[in-house]
Amino acid sequence: MLASLVAAAQSTATDTVPAIALSEVEVLGTRATQNTPVAFTSVDSKQIAAVNHGLDIPFLLTMTPSVITTSDAGAGVGYTSMRVRGTDATRINITVNDIPQNDAESHSIYWVNTPDFASSVRDIQVQRGAGTSTNGSGAFGGSVNMRTQSFSRDAYADVSGSYGSFNTNKETLRVGTGLLNDHWAIEARLSHIGSDGYRDRATSEMVSYFGQLGYFGGGTSVRFITYGGKEDTYHAWDGISRDDLKENRTYNPNGEIKHDGKVTGFYKDQKDIYRQTHYQLIWNQTFNPLWKLNVALHYTNGYGYYQEYKNARTLKEYALQPVVTPEGTIKKASLVRKKCVNSNFGGGVFSLQYTNDKLNATLGGGINRYSNDHYGQVIWVENYTSPLAPDHEYYRNNGRKTDFNIYVKGNYVITGGLSAYADLQYRYIGYRITGNNDKWDWTADPERLQILDIDEPFSFFNPKAGLNWQIDARNRVYASFAVAQKEPTRNNYTDGLFLQHPTSEKLYDWEVGYELRSGNFAAGVNLYYMNYKDQLVLNGKINEIGELMAENVPNSYRMGIELMAGYRFTDWLRWDVNATFSRNRIKDYVGYVSDYDADSWDDMWTQTEIHAGNTTIALSPSVTVGSLIALDYKGFTASLQSQYVSRQYLDNFESKEDSLDPYFVNNLDVAYTFKLPYMRSVTVGATIYNLFDERYETNGYSQTCALYPGGSKSNTYSLYSDPRFYPMAGINSLGHVTLRF
Repeated sequence: MLASLVAAAQSTATDTVPAIALSEVEVLGTRATQNTPVAFTSVDSKQIAAVNHGLDIPFLLTMTPSVITTSDAGAGVGYTSMRVRGTDATRINITVNDIPQNDAESHSIYWVNTPDFASSVRDIQVQRGAGTSTNGSGAFGGSVNMRTQSFSRDAYADVSGSYGSFNTNKETLRVGTGLLNDHWAIEARLSHIGSDGYRDRATSEMVSYFGQLGYFGGGTSVRFITYGGKEDTYHAWDGISRDDLKENRTYNPNGEIKHDGKVTGFYKDQKDIYRQTHYQLIWNQTFNPLWKLNVALHYTNGYGYYQEYKNARTLKEYALQPVVTPEGTIKKASLVRKKCVNSNFGGGVFSLQYTNDKLNATLGGGINRYSNDHYGQVIWVENYTSPLAPDHEYYRNNGRKTDFNIYVKGNYVITGGLSAYADLQYRYIGYRITGNNDKWDWTADPERLQILDIDEPFSFFNPKAGLNWQIDARNRVYASFAVAQKEPTRNNYTDGLFLQHPTSEKLYDWEVGYELRSGNFAAGVNLYYMNYKDQLVLNGKINEIGELMAENVPNSYRMGIELMAGYRFTDWLRWDVNATFSRNRIKDYVGYVSDYDADSWDDMWTQTEIHAGNTTIALSPSVTVGSLIALDYKGFTASLQSQYVSRQYLDNFESKEDSLDPYFVNNLDVAYTFKLPYMRSVTVGATIYNLFDERYETNGYSQTCALYPGGSKSNTYSLYSDPRFYPMAGINSLGHVTLRF
């Protein structure tokens, strides 16, 4: 919907190369079109290239409606994530060529594992709400569907580089053979991204590649695609206090080495290191003008680990014997632990498409299998005199998941511009976890690591239906209703109650929209009501061993209105704006806070239950506004991107003390493209991020507790807030240059 709106300034025509038409026929069963009655925005390769100077994909989509982003390191490089309509990464379905990208257990995607993937993407479609049927985890707030780049008919080579604040740098080489012998083409990309990060020691060092081999003949196209990356990132996973925001904004507590309660240094290898490799084999067959078949096989392998310095840990939790000395028995010691994962994910997806004058129908689906080994090692212990085996292992478990879905969907023209849409999906999930968790079970007799034995099947039927009316060339209205269901994540099990597992979540999504296009002006409005049953939320409750857990809340909802408008003043100047006004509530919310004694501050392992009533869902702003003023004149481009995000609460108690302040951030990008002999074009430019040096935070978490001034469980208590925040960088810049041959 309104694909041209709220997009980055486009590159000039000199940047383009002719594409092979056959490569446009791809596995596109889950894509929305202008006749699909759902809310979506599409961003093409020119718009992506205009802002792709080093930041991760979430930050390239900031100007799309209802999207907000965050960065642990504060500079948009490293660990980044996005929210759509307030829903987090575990509820946003991500696909590449219709192939699932979300981790099958956590349901998140870690953009750091495939750095600079945007340089190999043809376009990105962001669907808001339940959207169309898709492969992989359920879309509970949105879905992001990416298509990889088309093959060029002509040979080419592109070299680009960026450098700027915090030693942020990006180097990319892209090459393509063009069409060989009228049937073959090869393309490749190599990239490096590095940054010191805005926060202390929040460094990132990443390399990635992309390659594809294509065959085209008649109505047949076959592509083999491989891409992947390796990242080496220092932890910036913990937030900082409100006092630190004022006094030492860049402070990063990760890796602290403490003695007698004081920080004496930082562990230099407090890092996350991961390698991920993807393979895709895609076959597209056009039988005749009516029938097309798309089949894709895929496999992803990932291996990595992260190391942490842990101060004064109980040795038996790590299968280590206490140290006996003349002075006594030492049961605690500082140590370095290494948590490893080795994952394998493979399967296939397909779509069979039929199109005539009245009907556009698709039968599609997929089956995928996932296996992930989790294990932990202790590689160093302070002053440990007992024997320590190299890579001493203290826990190991395995997660296995089978995910099958099949769907049939279609648009049928009833009369004139009126069409009906239906989309029926069945999805089956089988999930099993076995082995030992990394959490110590003090409730067991004898005490031991928590034992995992989870075997959960799920069967979901997800129907969707709607109407689309193209009233005339200028006016369009649509309405739809969709049901989406989603299984719990791995953490919902491992951090939940031992004997009581969470249930699946269900979403009922109503969408109504209107779109106007008239000359140089375009506008749209979309109203949505997303009603959740048994949504899983962190409510402060702890399980048997004190781990924070998520519980199903019976009733919650998100409702809002999304507004979009764009006006082209001249051929070289346009202004696009979007705004979302929403209400995101939990009905009759019951939350929990841990109890503390005011004198000792010792954890009493008890909790106070608080009936908060009707409250705002955490990290769900009620207002987001985006603005883009874009100029493109004789090779010179400039754009001013602006975003306002209203207050966000860090928990569901709706306390201002535990919240992120509203922020208004502006980014200015300028570039100039010109030609030189023997080159297609040269582009030089610079981007100034956070132009007006806004001090703001985009993420955080609550640590509210119940303070009993009269001692343990006296009759009165007060809530004590000690939230943590992730600060974003002040004004900073990035220069860039691209040479095209």
